Amino acid sequence: MKNFIQRDLIWIVPLSLGLGAVLSSLQAGNWLIGWLGFSFLFLVSFSLLTLAARWAGGGKTLAWMVALAFILRFAGGVATYLALPVYGYVTDEDQSAGFTYTDAHRRDAQAWDLASSGHPILDAFNKKYAYDQYGGLLAFSAFIYRYLSPDAHRPLMLVLLSAFMSALGLPFLWKAVALQWGGKLALYGGWIYALYPESVLLGGSAMREPYLWAFSAFALWGFVTWSGFDTADKRRLLNRQSMIWLGLGIGGMLLVQPTAALATLVILAGWVYFTSGRRHISWWMILAFIVVFTGGVFLLSSGLNRSGNFESGTPVGIINKFLREAVKWDVYQLERGSGKVQRLFEQMPDWLHLPFVTVYGIFQPVLPAAFVEPTVLIWRIIAILRAAGWYAMLPALILSFVASAGTSEEKKRGFFIWLSFMVWGWILVTALRGGGDLWDNPRYRAILFLWQAILAANVWDWWRTSRNPWFMRVLAMELVFVTIFGQWYASRYFYLGSQLPFIQMMAIIIGSWVLIFLWGVWRDRKRSV
Repeated sequence: MKNFIQRDLIWIVPLSLGLGAVLSSLQAGNWLIGWLGFSFLFLVSFSLLTLAARWAGGGKTLAWMVALAFILRFAGGVATYLALPVYGYVTDEDQSAGFTYTDAHRRDAQAWDLASSGHPILDAFNKKYAYDQYGGLLAFSAFIYRYLSPDAHRPLMLVLLSAFMSALGLPFLWKAVALQWGGKLALYGGWIYALYPESVLLGGSAMREPYLWAFSAFALWGFVTWSGFDTADKRRLLNRQSMIWLGLGIGGMLLVQPTAALATLVILAGWVYFTSGRRHISWWMILAFIVVFTGGVFLLSSGLNRSGNFESGTPVGIINKFLREAVKWDVYQLERGSGKVQRLFEQMPDWLHLPFVTVYGIFQPVLPAAFVEPTVLIWRIIAILRAAGWYAMLPALILSFVASAGTSEEKKRGFFIWLSFMVWGWILVTALRGGGDLWDNPRYRAILFLWQAILAANVWDWWRTSRNPWFMRVLAMELVFVTIFGQWYASRYFYLGSQLPFIQMMAIIIGSWVLIFLWGVWRDRKRSV
């Protein structure tokens, strides 16, 4: 702490005051109050990020990662807030207010209403403020407004906090991964976490996901330190701190989005099972898991039923009914919103509708569509970056099973195979839940982004070590998809070449994939002879 005060406050204090002055001038209300509020948030954010980066021990590399992660998210959030009312679709209520996401806009409006009402902050958990299903993020946002911006509505305060929380997860991710699997995996995972476009966009918005990533990183660090030491002295020393970080991570997720907490608990339970063996799982661990998981189910069902749509039934029944109704609604919306999809549904049996929606959701946001579908410049840039990021991540996730199976260390292999199943199970569920929606589907998928980054980092490390040819073959399959689908979109919007019927186009793509796969199998067998 002494070194921190001497070396870092020299630049943290003036930078916080300067940025606070700039941000206050961009928002309505009393300039002095805004300056003090923004400066305080900057001071806390810079101090904690600096402390966390030094504590994680990643040196200058990690420091640059954390700085870049914060700058990209905060600058992107401010830029979209200022640009959307001018260069976006100004007739759209959300964009005219400077918001990228409808959820962020509505939650922000309710947070300001609650903060300025004089009612207790805990009213965020009442049905009156049911737009935020679970109430945790709404309560926190209202608290910030009430005590740091009491005179005027300043949405950029919440953008600043989202960028801070998103960047704060990075040092914990780095330290946990480096301790568990080594520095190379921490380096790769850290850069993926810092630069992935979807995380940059969400991290610059007042959304749940940045908080979930930070809480996931806390839980990961707590779990790794709890399970990573064998000597009794070290275990006694670290056990209390580990439980605090693990509890803080799971507890934070339960308040913000219980589904993320439940998924994380399942991942960690599988981690224990596949690396420790059944004999080493103590009864109190099983009991703790059951208690927290059951509490999460009750919180989730309560949040889903805050609007009163499901008056009766057990928590599991409410969740099941919500999922069934949500999937039906998403399929209906996709069919109604696209004449092309409607015609395709008419040509295929009913049982193929859900598989089609799921596959369509996996490929969202569609990269060729991002380049050619008509839109304004700011949305074209956002769409291309989001799609390019997902299409760069997708081959690594596809190869995650191969890379995991090729790991020589037994415990590591068991965990990464389990993590591959969990990540892909989540991708399939969110694709089904979000359907072909360009925004909800990728956002739901990004809830487990921290684990996706770890999985992709492991694949990249595996390929750099093994130079396995299947990496390039999967990239070739993706290139075929993007090229043929891109021509289909170009012929649709710009009349470049003839447009094949959709089913014929997909048949060509799938046939090309089969040929690449068979050629790869033949090459591998020829080399092994």
